[in-house]
Amino acid sequence: MKNSIFAASILVVGLAGAGYAQVNPVISVANSPVAKSATDRRAEAQDAAKTTRARALKQTQKTQLANGSSADDQTLQAHAKANFKNRARLESLHSETSKNNGTRLRSVAPETVTEKAATQPTGTVSAARLNANSAASSATSVSSQIYRVGVGDVLDIQLNNNPSQLSTLFTVLTGGMLEYPLAGSPMQVIGMTTEEIATTLRQKIKFFENPVVEVNVRDYASHSVTISGFVSAPGIKALRREAVPLYTLLAESLVLSDAARVTITRSSATIAIDLKDPNLSATLVLPGDVIKVLGAPPASAEFFFVAGEVKLPGQKVYHSGLTLTQAILAAGGEMESGGERVRVSRQGANGRLVTTEFNLRKIQDGKIADPAIQKDDRIELSTQD
Repeated sequence: MKNSIFAASILVVGLAGAGYAQVNPVISVANSPVAKSATDRRAEAQDAAKTTRARALKQTQKTQLANGSSADDQTLQAHAKANFKNRARLESLHSETSKNNGTRLRSVAPETVTEKAATQPTGTVSAARLNANSAASSATSVSSQIYRVGVGDVLDIQLNNNPSQLSTLFTVLTGGMLEYPLAGSPMQVIGMTTEEIATTLRQKIKFFENPVVEVNVRDYASHSVTISGFVSAPGIKALRREAVPLYTLLAESLVLSDAARVTITRSSATIAIDLKDPNLSATLVLPGDVIKVLGAPPASAEFFFVAGEVKLPGQKVYHSGLTLTQAILAAGGEMESGGERVRVSRQGANGRLVTTEFNLRKIQDGKIADPAIQKDDRIELSTQD
């Protein structure tokens, strides 16, 4: 009996051990690295998909930004290349020019600035423009809005908006020539506007790519007029346009308060202007004009006439209250051959002359009144009887 119980115990223990041996490998496999890697692969696959989508989204955004700023990138790259080329050319330019003719060149910064659009087309200077310094024949052929450069004008030429210690001032020489070192040979600028000169210089300057040139007139000298008369500052005045209104010139010359009229003399004609008329005071003044400011015109002169035995016969200026004896004295007085009779003739209402005779001796002795004469009277002193 005891043996049977012992055998049964051994059997139970053996079966329990066999069951544990079968369950333990399953648990070991589930907890092994191989099993964990399979689980992690699924999680990592999901994370990889998310990462791929995030990368794709970022790439799309970068592409859109790159496309939106591609024009700016290309512009910056072009500017960078231009800066490098300009720097190299400028360094070689200083040495070459110093060797050739010793011409001093102003320092130019390598920064490239966007070129300003030219406002005037470049063209051949016409013969009419070559004569722009001479006086025009009429005000309708010129403009008060523009100025055409002439001999003696001083131009301020700025290149690439770069400040420099070297002078930027260039004078238009005789013949209308401008000598600008960077433009090569001298160029003719007479009759051109500053915009046209700047456009021409942009084309002639080869040391820079897309040079920015700005031209202004520093000193005006080629367009001048002469003014005199009732002004506080007479003399030669420079015009800053092809034509200037008269009132502008009068203000500059400090016209006096008693000025009333102006005469403008030019090659073609003489113009008389009443300053009380505002329309006439806006008359255009042209280069070469000679202007004279005058006061109010004198009152219309009135006369009387003396003949006969007087020392200075002829036409005499009349004024109110003049008497017969005064009129004879204005004619130099009577001659020794003069008589006593004086005839005074004046025009009547019917247009005919009416003659009155007076005794000069009685007038002089105070026996009769000294008669007053009138304008246009004819006085004749007779000879002795």
